Amino acid sequence: MTAKPAAKTKPNVATKVEAKEFTISRIVDAPLDRVWKAWTDANQLKKWWGPKGFEIVSTKVDLRPGGMFHYHLRSPDGQDMWGRFIYREIVPQKRLVFVVSFSDEAGGVSRHPLHQEWPLTILSTVTFAEENRKTTVTVKWIPVDATDAERKTFEEGRDSMKAGWTGTFDRLVDYLANA
Repeated sequence: MTAKPAAKTKPNVATKVEAKEFTISRIVDAPLDRVWKAWTDANQLKKWWGPKGFEIVSTKVDLRPGGMFHYHLRSPDGQDMWGRFIYREIVPQKRLVFVVSFSDEAGGVSRHPLHQEWPLTILSTVTFAEENRKTTVTVKWIPVDATDAERKTFEEGRDSMKAGWTGTFDRLVDYLANA
């Protein structure tokens, strides 16, 4: 009787989690100049930025590469949270590129207040394109220097990102219609 050779087994290799870019767009019934100002002026951002139901307590904008948009939100149940963008690229009326994160009151990076495995930082690219006095706003997100757990959480969070951005876009549309 001939012995069968032992089956070769592959070494136990950890699979790296790859995050795919999250993209969402909205056509806004307003000219490009108006939409751009809504995205770049602190007083206007204070009137619409953030998820539906949240109060925008304060906003500060330093619109330049390396500058920061720092904002303070209050949830419907009274929880305070802060966020920030650090601008990397600003192409007027075409594109904003920034790193977005939750922050503390002083503007330092902090973890998501409700989900510790959410990516600490996300690269955000927002593009603007006008056609027939309507503006298409497209947001793209991808985690920056994320751990496998953070990338996995990002991938699993697509429905909540879509819901959050849909509510934020709804607020922008309402603001532009009523401003």
